[in-house]
Amino acid sequence: MAIRLGILGYGNLGKGVEVAVKDASDMELVAVFTRRDPSSVSILTAGVPVLNVKDIASWKDKIDVLILCGGSATDLPTMTPEYAKLFNVVDSFDTHARIPEHFANVDAAAKEAGTIGVISCGWDPGMFSIARCYANAILPDGKDYTFWGKGVSQGHSDAVRRIAGVKNAKQYTIPVEEALEAVRSGKNPELTTRQKHTRECFVVLEEGADAAKVEKEIKEMPNYFADYDTTVHFISEEEFNANHSGLAHGGFVFRSGKTGVNKEHNHIIEYSLKLDSNPEFTTSVLVCVARAAYRMHKEGMSGCKTILDIAPSYFSNTSAEDLRAHLL
Repeated sequence: MAIRLGILGYGNLGKGVEVAVKDASDMELVAVFTRRDPSSVSILTAGVPVLNVKDIASWKDKIDVLILCGGSATDLPTMTPEYAKLFNVVDSFDTHARIPEHFANVDAAAKEAGTIGVISCGWDPGMFSIARCYANAILPDGKDYTFWGKGVSQGHSDAVRRIAGVKNAKQYTIPVEEALEAVRSGKNPELTTRQKHTRECFVVLEEGADAAKVEKEIKEMPNYFADYDTTVHFISEEEFNANHSGLAHGGFVFRSGKTGVNKEHNHIIEYSLKLDSNPEFTTSVLVCVARAAYRMHKEGMSGCKTILDIAPSYFSNTSAEDLRAHLL
């Protein structure tokens, strides 16, 4: 029997989940839920209903895993614990500083309901988290470095779009090249947050909005922009549509460490991603994590989990025998 998936939210992430499910032979999409008028939402999968989120409770026993495709700034902190009371859920919450708080809220709700809630899945947090975890374990005497970009951050772009007076916005995260090369060459530099990345925002304002006020609010936003050198460009809607429609991203995780009796040997672990579509890669991760959530729930587990708590084989639609024969 196929794993029955539901999607809550049909923006870039929701659309990406729908595409990824088509490549998963052990899964089927059974419903899409939206806060919009369902008649205004057209999806790619024939025969799958689009429903208002108000109707979601009636699907409690018809969905094995609900994938939550809201934003981290204001949606997921309330959505994930709320829907973990009804379903096994997976989200892409990416505000790193608030993950412990989010984990605690989802854990309490999921344990009470007997469900699984897997949070903060994507590529960072997500695949980069796994890279950092194993690299720290292998090289305990060392330093971590993470660089993002150059590319569009969905979470940061969403946070800018939530500001009053902003009609549309894209935020690009850009590694500082000198810092990146210093790490790659094994110099082990001490780098502040500001020395590793810059942030660049392209913003379309609502008519009559105060540009100075919007710029100040962006640059002072905690957890998003306050610790970075941030440039804000106000542009027309035409320029935005012509030059800022893509969603490419990527980045690098390094662990630079030493081994040996006298720490005489240096090692560098590098994991990198180059993504044409940030949302489609993120949702490909969400879908394989949904498979793991389903399996963990079937085994009687409950509560909140992160990608670090899941054995790699749980993500795969390949048998354990084939994994050992071909990937080990």
